[in-house]
Amino acid sequence: MTGFLQDLRYALRQLRKSPGFTAVAVITLALGIGANTAIFSVNNAVIFRTLPVEDPQHLVIFSWTAHHRPKIEDQDSYGDCATDCSFSVPFFKAVHWRADAFSGLAAFAGPLTVNLSGNGPASLSRGEFVSGDFFATVGLRTVLGRPIVPADDSPSAPPAIVLNYGYWQRAFGADRSLLGRTVRINNIEATIVGVASDDFSSLTPGKTQDFFMPLSLSGRVRNEWWGEKDRLSDAGIWWVVMVGRLKAASSIGHAQAEVSAIFRNEMLHDGEPFFEAADAPVIQLSPAREGLDGQTNSIKPMLKLITSAVGLILLIACANVAGLIVARSAKRQREFAMRQALGARRGRLARQLLTESILLSGAGGALGVVVAVWGVRWLTKLMASGSSDPFPFTIVPDWRVLTFTMAVTLATGILAGLAPSLRSARVDLTPRLRETAPSAWGDATFHGRRFRIGDVLVIAQVALSMVVLVGAGLLVRTLHNLQSLNPGFDAQNILLFGIDPTMAGYKDLQTVQLYRDLQQRLAALPGVISVSYSEEALVSGSVSGTHLHLDDAPPKSNIHTDILPVGSDFFSTMHIPIFAGRAFTAADFASADATNAATSAAEEKAHQAPSGPARPTGLSVAQTKEVQPAPVPVIINALFARRFFPNQNPVGKHIGEAQGDEPPTGPQPGYLVVGIAGDTKYRNLRHELLPTMFLPLVGNSAHFELRTAGDPNALAQTVRSIVASVDKDLPLFDVLSQSEQIRQVLHRERMMSDLYSFFALLALVLACIGLYGLLSFDVARRTRELGIRMALGAQRRLLMRMVVRQGILLVVIGAAIGISGAMGVTRFLSSVLYGVRYYDATTFTCVVVLLVLVGLIACYVPAFRATRVDPMVALRYE
Repeated sequence: MTGFLQDLRYALRQLRKSPGFTAVAVITLALGIGANTAIFSVNNAVIFRTLPVEDPQHLVIFSWTAHHRPKIEDQDSYGDCATDCSFSVPFFKAVHWRADAFSGLAAFAGPLTVNLSGNGPASLSRGEFVSGDFFATVGLRTVLGRPIVPADDSPSAPPAIVLNYGYWQRAFGADRSLLGRTVRINNIEATIVGVASDDFSSLTPGKTQDFFMPLSLSGRVRNEWWGEKDRLSDAGIWWVVMVGRLKAASSIGHAQAEVSAIFRNEMLHDGEPFFEAADAPVIQLSPAREGLDGQTNSIKPMLKLITSAVGLILLIACANVAGLIVARSAKRQREFAMRQALGARRGRLARQLLTESILLSGAGGALGVVVAVWGVRWLTKLMASGSSDPFPFTIVPDWRVLTFTMAVTLATGILAGLAPSLRSARVDLTPRLRETAPSAWGDATFHGRRFRIGDVLVIAQVALSMVVLVGAGLLVRTLHNLQSLNPGFDAQNILLFGIDPTMAGYKDLQTVQLYRDLQQRLAALPGVISVSYSEEALVSGSVSGTHLHLDDAPPKSNIHTDILPVGSDFFSTMHIPIFAGRAFTAADFASADATNAATSAAEEKAHQAPSGPARPTGLSVAQTKEVQPAPVPVIINALFARRFFPNQNPVGKHIGEAQGDEPPTGPQPGYLVVGIAGDTKYRNLRHELLPTMFLPLVGNSAHFELRTAGDPNALAQTVRSIVASVDKDLPLFDVLSQSEQIRQVLHRERMMSDLYSFFALLALVLACIGLYGLLSFDVARRTRELGIRMALGAQRRLLMRMVVRQGILLVVIGAAIGISGAMGVTRFLSSVLYGVRYYDATTFTCVVVLLVLVGLIACYVPAFRATRVDPMVALRYE
């Protein structure tokens, strides 16, 4: 301990004597350590953090496996887990009644986007369905009011909801008097009974909800795609996730065997079987943190790439600081020789230098914490910039972050100082004690010199920088390729907004009339050229599809196509050309309205119980009988025509519904092709073009498209006012321009490009500093040699070329090594690249040229200094 304290005090004095060296080394290490700590903090929140509930290690998630898929009507997944973890409510109740291995069992599903009114203007909110035991099972408390209890989860109970803490603050201003207030959720009145704990964001990582509502409300608060079946009693609709809390005496294996027996009995013998016995259906239980993925899987690949980049930055920083230590240690060779001559052991000298290195890294780590705090704020803001919601993960420092920072700081100090310390301790005493001995290792000249450790460190920095720069170049080219891609429509001067009348209780015919009324009002606005609407906005990330049967194809040989229901004037508004046939007319929409009503009535009659009420269709009984289903007029894209109607004109052709093993239960009017439109990107810009069929939109939600003569965003408030004047209970969503939506779609590419470019620039600066430092040191230590050369007649330009050649040689060697490393590393970027390969020669060439240019800049100042050496001063140097 006494020796350590002596080394520490001496290290502090030495660093204080060299403030420039200390500042540069500390800042360099702070950047490397801070960047790694910031990225680890995000990784910790996304991947490693435990669930924000009481005693999370006893919570388990249910999933199932079997040799074949079940024969069920519907299976909904809300992105909670990567495995099959959706179950029916009847099965959940069966396990709840019969399983003994759990102290609590709950189910949840969603969140479901709903229309919430009664708290100012109508707005879209996200509600999650939970069973009555959810709060008690997961250990979720409330900061205000009470939780949802089993008595609330009954169809006869008054609807009750519990607000999420963040939503309570945002939407209700943290009003503590709101308990008992009534709000409307899709025209269903519900009472606010509590506010959840502030430390709970969601059970599923990365998912957020605004409030919790009982499962019993799923019969009245519905999704437009759910259909009319009762999700609470139908065993063939799997849509809830089951979570259980194990008893203290129960193990996962024991509980898994118990619920698997219940699962097999329910699936094979109770009522209609959903599996065959040979399918061997079983239940698997996994810890909740492992079983629930949520947004983790979508963010994890991106974090891996960023983590690799900042890891390379840390290595470059270590090499840079090691080079500084090498240069500084070289000036102290006589000191080390004198101390050895006086009896100091080599190990003690190495320990002294290592102490200085660790002290530098400790200061760099302390400053790196500040860099990490700023970096976390910047990263979360950058990751959330492509969405209207905040970053869905809570990033707070904990023991993992503290341990990581301390470990990285210590490892950095050892890595940066170990090799220079060991090298400095091996000193040849005789030449070093001479007055005229050079203050560096060896007497090598610029010509025929061997590589020293400083050269190796610079080469390593250049090679690592090459890897990061190539990755950044490939990502920048990917972003440019996507931004310059022709989507098949004109994205300029388009204002988008979404609307879902079904949340306000509108039926199909009412929805059609609403859309036509809004289209006329919006088209009359000054500055609006045309208006249309479609079920999904183009390149919004959403897509619908269906299977069809071509009339001349063999039986049951169905084809798949994307479908997009659209309104009138859609193709002219979006500037999508019609190559053949015609666009939709008013008669097409009237025909589609009638066919939709007749088909819905027939299907409802086929599924209707004898004593049940008839579903309103918007048509009288007489009208329903008179309507004969006619083929729905459709427009196909050019790819559809080329692939399924080669060498023929598809206009006027009939396309049938998909054929299955069982005969259809209702009328099957099919589709009639009336036109061929140009190919457009539908789901997103990355997704390949697919056959697409456009239909007249006669119901459901829609996105309106307004083509304007000027800035589309200037009309946003006017549009909101017009919609509110039609129906104040209709909330708007996704109000933005088409160009902004495309930027949001490219958010991940832009974020990765920005991050990699930033780290690449940082790596380039560090490598430049390392090269400059090495050459400056070489010029300084060879002052006497340069003076002799000039005294003997050496020309200044030759000296400058000699110094520059030395630096460029190191850059070229480092770039050559970096090319091999980049070829091996950038192949992992293949999944995120678009229009460019990971071995793209143009990118590699540009990066090499950039490194050489930066190397020339770094070499210029030392080379210029070498040509300004005064021979008389140089001969008296040392």
